[in-house]
Amino acid sequence: MKTKLLALAGALLATTALAGAPAKADVKIGLLGGISGPIAAMAPAMIDAAQLAISQVNEQGGLMGGEKLVAVIGDSACNPQNGTDAATKAVNVDGVAAIVGPHCSGAVLAAANSVTIPAGIALITPSGTSPEITGLNDKDTVFRTVPSDDYQGRALARTLKAQGYTKVAVAYLNNDYGTGLANAFKSEFEAQGGEIAGFAAHEGEKASYRSNLAELAKGGADTLVIFDYGDGSGLTMLRESLENGFFEKFVGGDGMRSDAPIKELGAENLATFVASSPVGEKSDSLDLFNEAFKAAGGDPDAIFVTTSYDAAFLLALALEKAGGDKSKVAAALREVAAGEGGEPIRPGEWKKAKELIAAGKAIDYKGAAGDHNFDAAGDVPGAYSLFKVGANGFELLTEMQ
Repeated sequence: MKTKLLALAGALLATTALAGAPAKADVKIGLLGGISGPIAAMAPAMIDAAQLAISQVNEQGGLMGGEKLVAVIGDSACNPQNGTDAATKAVNVDGVAAIVGPHCSGAVLAAANSVTIPAGIALITPSGTSPEITGLNDKDTVFRTVPSDDYQGRALARTLKAQGYTKVAVAYLNNDYGTGLANAFKSEFEAQGGEIAGFAAHEGEKASYRSNLAELAKGGADTLVIFDYGDGSGLTMLRESLENGFFEKFVGGDGMRSDAPIKELGAENLATFVASSPVGEKSDSLDLFNEAFKAAGGDPDAIFVTTSYDAAFLLALALEKAGGDKSKVAAALREVAAGEGGEPIRPGEWKKAKELIAAGKAIDYKGAAGDHNFDAAGDVPGAYSLFKVGANGFELLTEMQ
């Protein structure tokens, strides 16, 4: 009997010890995208690219002691209120350690100011391009893997002048994205000797923009530059311009490089439509990403997929470097992105990175979209190209300088 009691006591102690041993907890990161709203056609590929990075991490050992990296997906809907709501849930309810997104600038600014900066949570947007993000008083917690629109607007202006555009009208959405891009474009286009024959803001999601377009057409330009979203009011403006013959040629920023205008209006009607967007710099890293994303069923040519992948992979590297400590992720981001003399880490090389970090060695992530050497404001340089509409969608027209 005594032996049985001792055995039972031992079993109970063992059970208690097992119950008291902490289980490996998942580490969550938020993926806050414009799943609904004016960039709904772009968002799925961006989310998928970030998910690819997460799957590679988990397939190659996970974080720290084998913890899984888990995505918490939220819909920022490309507007400030939804961005704030999605970030609040991700941080305060789901307990994420960091955030990829939101996708749109207004949502980024609102979510950062209201939620992530006060909470000390690192945020990387793969597509929030407003120059206003640069000036955030963010305590070095807000980053982006895409260049500011100050760069895109000026590069687009120079490229159009080089392509022979001399007189244009500009219609821009009255939000942080549209305003920042339009002002940068206007300043550079005029500096290059171009003429802005009309320059006007408009509100989003109106039923018609015929009166706006008619007013812009009075300036006599044959080209309309639209800084808006191709899934939303930008599509309406493009359709009504074509229907009413207000303009002959059309130019869009990255928000207009959506499949929606092609599907809605037909490629044959968009022969004079071009749009700019960021592109991954040609590199071994880009090749590795393209191959992996294609194998996972993704489209490597979709807009913002390289920057979305890099944002998620960078956060994983920073979490590993910080030992999972949320408060140290932002500082760790700078270390993993630009380690002085660090060992290069390319897309998918999680196991290698994990071993180097464990050994206390410096790493330097070489991303699909570029090296991401963050400046003091968390911004990065980058590359842009101009695309035309072809039979199979957008096709490269020229690189932008």
